[in-house]
Amino acid sequence: MNNLKKIGLSALAGSLVAFSATAGEMSVTGGANLYMTSSGKNSKTTWSNDDHVTFSGSGELDNGMTVTYSLQLDGDEADDGVIDNHSITIDTNGMGTIVYGGHGGSTVMSSMDDKTPNAYEEAWDGGGTSSVVINGVSGNDTIMYTSESFGGVTFKAAWMPSLDGDAAAAGTNESHYSDFGVVIQPEMAEGLEIGYAMGTSETTGGTEVDENTMYASYAYGSFTLGYQQSDFDAPSSTDSDDSTAMGISYQVNDDLSISYNTHTTDLGSSTSDQESTGYSISYTMGGITIAGHTNEMENIGGTANSDYEGYEINLGFAF
Repeated sequence: MNNLKKIGLSALAGSLVAFSATAGEMSVTGGANLYMTSSGKNSKTTWSNDDHVTFSGSGELDNGMTVTYSLQLDGDEADDGVIDNHSITIDTNGMGTIVYGGHGGSTVMSSMDDKTPNAYEEAWDGGGTSSVVINGVSGNDTIMYTSESFGGVTFKAAWMPSLDGDAAAAGTNESHYSDFGVVIQPEMAEGLEIGYAMGTSETTGGTEVDENTMYASYAYGSFTLGYQQSDFDAPSSTDSDDSTAMGISYQVNDDLSISYNTHTTDLGSSTSDQESTGYSISYTMGGITIAGHTNEMENIGGTANSDYEGYEINLGFAF
């Protein structure tokens, strides 16, 4: 913290005389969103908003590495005052990138939860906390490594040394989580991307749970097609799940895109599959984006006749 603060102050003082790209720099970005949401045909429309400001400071070391610290202020974060996501990123200058996510960190599986193309949100968005998505574990104190690209192949690995105190107090006994993955963008097949990830957690002491996902997407002209298969393998078949997602998006022009997505989860503990479908649209003009979706979900969490049908419209500003 102190070293990065000094770097930022040096950049500010130096900018009064002459700009220097190697002396370090500070930047501030932000955004605000206004949402209009309905969770069903018989539900009233609700309004909400969020806003945030992100401070970022970076400096280059003598060996060519770059260290960047990012801190986001968000008034909705009641638990931590106004501090939201914060991280430290180390660009090793040739050997990949390491990110320590103090809050709001990501793992390989969580970053690949649904890679099918969409214009706004996934087909299962809006289904509530009872909906089931195979997405690994993410949260505070994550460490993630991303390699350089080797002929279009990138390797990723993540580790969560421990969960927070609330999880331990709840008796989960989950001590750590780790995953790894690979993303392939073949140089001889422009527009094609293939990804695979696998994670291991321990929800009960001595009992491991494996999750894996594989996806493929292909962009041709204005169209992008995507398919994904994910599995959650637990010691008991009743606790094991698998899901299939498909999506297609169309880039109408540089500013407007539309998409259609489906997502089906087969829960081992239920005879009813959780089925989601969604349409989404996004339009951008300068720093303003208008986006929205209309989604349907049947048998939420595998419970028969527990359904959702709603929409969300988002007016977003970036500055």
